Amino acid sequence: MKKLLSGLLVLSLSVLVGCAAGGPPPAVGVWGVELNSPLGALPATLTINEDGSGEMASDVLNAPISGITFEGNTMAFTAEIEVQGQEIVLEFTGAAEGDALTGEFGSDFGAMEVTGTRQ
Repeated sequence: MKKLLSGLLVLSLSVLVGCAAGGPPPAVGVWGVELNSPLGALPATLTINEDGSGEMASDVLNAPISGITFEGNTMAFTAEIEVQGQEIVLEFTGAAEGDALTGEFGSDFGAMEVTGTRQ
């Protein structure tokens, strides 16, 4: 029984150390981004939280984002924004490399390139 408890303790500590060493996904943080939209360049701030939530904010729009998924240095999420009374779904896919973020928003109006830096 004592060996079993010792083994479980060692296993538990190994898992905890492994989780702590991993740290948050590279895309977690606050990003100053620029969207190349059909209406021109749109500066915005993306806040990406480790729990899969976040926010996209600019002078002309504010939208919560949820369902953020991470795989290595890549992430994906969907944001719903309202433009002139119409709901538009933006689907983001991108990657974080150090303090740089690149990707694109897919929408009914086509793809919009996104570039950004960590703030």
